[in-house]
Amino acid sequence: MAIAAAPDSAAPRVRPFTVGHRDVWRITLPMTLAFLTTPLLGLTDTAVVGRIGDAEALGGLAVGALVFDFAFSTCNFLRTGTTGLTAQAVGAEDGREVQAVFWRAIALALVIGLVLVLAEPLITALGLLAISPGEGVAETVRTYVFVRMFSAPFALVNYAILGHVLGRGRGGLGLGLQIVVNGTNIVLSILFGLVLEGGIAGVALGTVCGEALGAVVGLWILIRGFDRRDQPSRQAIIDRQGFLRMVAVNRDIMIRSFCLLGAFVLFTRLGAQLGAVVLAANGILMNLFLVGGYFLDGMATAAEQLVGRSIGARYRPAFDQAVRLTIGWGLGLSLLLSALFFLAGDALVAFLTTDVAVRQSAGTYLAWAALTPLAGALAFIMDGVFIGATWSRTMRDMMLVSVAIFALAAYGFTGLYGNHGLWLAMLLFLGLRGFSLLALLPRRRAQSFASVPSDPR
Repeated sequence: MAIAAAPDSAAPRVRPFTVGHRDVWRITLPMTLAFLTTPLLGLTDTAVVGRIGDAEALGGLAVGALVFDFAFSTCNFLRTGTTGLTAQAVGAEDGREVQAVFWRAIALALVIGLVLVLAEPLITALGLLAISPGEGVAETVRTYVFVRMFSAPFALVNYAILGHVLGRGRGGLGLGLQIVVNGTNIVLSILFGLVLEGGIAGVALGTVCGEALGAVVGLWILIRGFDRRDQPSRQAIIDRQGFLRMVAVNRDIMIRSFCLLGAFVLFTRLGAQLGAVVLAANGILMNLFLVGGYFLDGMATAAEQLVGRSIGARYRPAFDQAVRLTIGWGLGLSLLLSALFFLAGDALVAFLTTDVAVRQSAGTYLAWAALTPLAGALAFIMDGVFIGATWSRTMRDMMLVSVAIFALAAYGFTGLYGNHGLWLAMLLFLGLRGFSLLALLPRRRAQSFASVPSDPR
């Protein structure tokens, strides 16, 4: 359905709509499934390279993947920022702005992607400097990163495409596009890496092809579906204020992402100081948090779209209902995940490692890891709310505060209670992120809806 463009001369008006349980799950369910396809890529690549029987190649894949996780995850603002801005344009029924936001995001993705390609030697050098692997592993990393970096423009375009799709509430299409990207990636990585014996370079080439095909298919579907009557002019697309707003939102989200990565790096660093067995156990247990995160990310995505749409529509009842429903469902889902980890955690740990010492250590700290979905649920949902409302500066500031407190707590508690203290600090960090944003929510909501008439009818 086309979105009618609002007349330029019309004053902003309230556009009421309802938010129900079905609206939340219409986005949550397909996007949860989409996010769950992501770890399959790592498992496939590891299995392909592992069958080659070269330990240095396997180590190079792990290090190379870490380099890309750091580079690409900090660019995730192209997805989240686009979702919030698009959802607000949808709520305002401004079809021209919906398309303009899309083309601005595509332009930004291409520029950043090309910069990453050109900066590949520097990125590789920094990654190797930070991790300091052996020369055999380093050579494999260079090969992998060199080939895979050509996927950067396509991968970032896919971020922008997914952000647009989710901003319009089309979770099913988002799932379909992720299946195209990840499915092609998996098939071609097996073909190039194993069948054609391309090794790690073949695995990287499979990723490049998967991202490229996903970008082509996504652009083809979206451009064909755009209403020509809403087509923005070139001047509207390159509008200075529009770009500045997108850059400001994306900048704040990027800073927030850097802080989040920094917190996990500190967690890993302090765990490493407690010994190799504890480090390995923490790495195993963090997988429980990551699995819980895939489920909660789907609910957070629903919050992004529904909250963003209500802000654009200037309709507070829809905003309040979206917040209530996503918090309620998010807490319920996190409770189920925590219960599952308590009951099946030992079996999951046994599946992930055969090392007896690591299994015993992980069992000692399993309760802490099992609580991470419950402790972090509000943080995930509040991130979705603040991203949808494009209150990115507030989200950035609270992340900075939370990371600073986490760092103090991590050093202090670890010194007092060892690894138990480190996990306690992690739970404090997750909870603080969520509750700090929840505490600021009423003030930000009042500011956003201050000019809205009390009776929009």
